[in-house]
Amino acid sequence: MRNSTLLDRLSRAFHDHPSLSKLVVLFTVSGGGLVAYAEANSGAQAIVPVEAESKRKRVVVLGTGWAGTSFLRNIKNSSYDVQVISPRNYFAFTPLLPSVTCGTVEARSIVEPIRKIVQKKNMDIRFSEAECVKIDAENKKVYCRTNNGTNLNGKEEFVVNFDYLVIAIGARSNTFNIPGVEENCKFLKEVEDAQEIRRSVIDCFERASLPNLSDEERRRILHFVVVGGGPSGVEFAAELHDFVNEDLVKLYPRVEELVNITLLEAADHILNMFDKRITQFAETKFRRDGINLKTGSMVVKVTDKEISTKEKTGETSSIPYGMAVWSTGIGQRPVVRDFMKQVGQANRRALATDEWLRVEGCDSIYALGDCATINQRKVMEDIAAIFSKADKDNSGTLTAKEAREVIADICERYPQVELYLKNKKLGDIVDLLKESKGDVKKEAIELDIAEFTSALSQVDSQMKNLPATAQVAAQQGSYLADCFNRMEQCEKNPEGPLRFRGEGRHRFRPFRYKHLGQFAPLGGEQTAAQLPGDWVSIGHSSQWLWYSVYASKQVSWRTRMLVISDWTRRFIWGRDSSRI
Repeated sequence: MRNSTLLDRLSRAFHDHPSLSKLVVLFTVSGGGLVAYAEANSGAQAIVPVEAESKRKRVVVLGTGWAGTSFLRNIKNSSYDVQVISPRNYFAFTPLLPSVTCGTVEARSIVEPIRKIVQKKNMDIRFSEAECVKIDAENKKVYCRTNNGTNLNGKEEFVVNFDYLVIAIGARSNTFNIPGVEENCKFLKEVEDAQEIRRSVIDCFERASLPNLSDEERRRILHFVVVGGGPSGVEFAAELHDFVNEDLVKLYPRVEELVNITLLEAADHILNMFDKRITQFAETKFRRDGINLKTGSMVVKVTDKEISTKEKTGETSSIPYGMAVWSTGIGQRPVVRDFMKQVGQANRRALATDEWLRVEGCDSIYALGDCATINQRKVMEDIAAIFSKADKDNSGTLTAKEAREVIADICERYPQVELYLKNKKLGDIVDLLKESKGDVKKEAIELDIAEFTSALSQVDSQMKNLPATAQVAAQQGSYLADCFNRMEQCEKNPEGPLRFRGEGRHRFRPFRYKHLGQFAPLGGEQTAAQLPGDWVSIGHSSQWLWYSVYASKQVSWRTRMLVISDWTRRFIWGRDSSRI
C-alpha cells in the first residue's frame, strides 16, 4: 500500500514538472552505469572504505633489490597497506651485471619494472620513485626526496608514516677512504654502472686506434685493471677477456697485442669464499689465459692514469691503466649510517638485527640484505638458562635423555651447535657431552652445569656472519614476508614454539639461511660450481648448469626469454661492440 502511494506521488510530480522526469532518467542511467562499472571492477580491486583503510597497518619497504623484491613477491596478507619507496622503479638481476658490461646480455633483459611485479598481487601495494634521506624511528616516519625535479623549485620532499618499516636498500661499494678511488674508478653495483663500463671499454679501444699516439700511450689506454678478487671481480675479468679475444680483436686488429688485463687482490688468493680446488683452478686458468693476476697487492692511491699498490714485502709500485673497475667490499649508504648513529650502532659495519631480522632496539623496524647483519646469540651467554630448561627434574645434573629431548630446540636457537657437531662428525649432542666424561657410557652420562659449560665452550667458535649475496637477501625477504603473512594468526601465542630465548622475544622461528650453492664463471665457457654437500664441479658442464639456474631464477617469463635469446644471439653473431 505504501509503495503504491509513493508511486502515485512520483507520477503526479513528473506530470507537473516535466524537467524533473528528465533529471531522474539521467540520474538513473548514470547511476546504473556507476553501479555496473563498480561491479565490473570489483574483481580487479576491492573498494576499501576510508575507515577500514585507516585501521590497516602501514608497511613501508625501502628498496627494490633482492631483499625488498623477495618480500613484495611473497607477502600475501591483504590486511596491510604496503608502501614501496626506492630510487629505481625496477628490480635488477645483479648476478648478470658482469655479462651486461661486455654485451653478452643486454641491460633491459635483466630488469623487471617493480609495478609489474606488484600489480599481480591481490592487495594494496603502492610505489613511489624516491630516495629515503632520513629515518625517524621514534616518530615512525621516513623522509624522502624524489629523484628528479617535479617543479621549478627542484626536487620534491615528502614524509611517509609507518607502523612497520622494512629497510632493504642494500649497500654501496666500499672505497676504504683510499684517495682517488671515488673519482677515477668504475663500480659494478647497479645496471647504470655496467652500462658505463661497457661504454668505457669501447671508448678505450676507439681512443687507442686514433693516429699520432705512441705505442706506450696505446698500451696504457688498453690496460684494464680490476681491483678485487671476489666473485664479481673475477667474473668481470673473465667476461672482459672473452669480449676482447672473441670480438674486439677482430674489429681492432692493430691494437691486439697491446691489450692487457690485470686483476689485483689484497689477499693471498682470489675467490677465498670458494673451495680451494676452485681457487687453484681459477688462478691457473687466468694465468694461462694471459690475465695478469697479482695477489697480495693492496691499492693505496688512484690517479687518473696510475694505480699505486703496496706489496706484502713492503715494496710499492705504480700501474698505468686506461680503465679501472673497483669491486672489493661493501659500505653503508649515508641514510643507513645516520640511522645507525640514531639507534646506538655507530661503531658497527652494518645494521645489527636479531635472528628475526628486527633492528636491535626497534620492535617495528626490520633490516635485511646487504645493509644488515644478524647478531647471532652465543651459547655461552645463555648457558645457565639452557641448563635450567633442560634439567626438568631440577636435580642439578643433566642426563643423556634430557639432553636429547632439548637438542632440537638448542640447534634451532643456536645454529652454531649443529654446525659444530657436523664439523666434528658427532652424531648428536650426547656424543659431544661424552667427550668430557671419558669412558662413561652414553646413556649413563650425568653432567653438572660446570661440566655442561665445558662441553659447549668451543661451540661459539663456529659462528660466522652471512655473506652479502643475492641468495641470502632473497631468503631473508621471503622469510620476513612469511612472518607478516602469519602475524595475526600468531597473536594468541606470541612466544612461538621455542623454549630457549633470551632478550628480544618474537613469535616466529628465527631466520635460518640455507645455502644452495654458488657459481664462479671463469670465461671460455667454463664455470666453477660449489654445491651443497661440498660437491665441486668445474668445466663446460658447470657452465650449462649455470645457464639453466640463472635463467630459471629470473623473476618473469619475459626476462627469462630475453636472457636466453641474448645468450643465443651471442653464440651466433657474437657480442655487440657499438657504443650505446
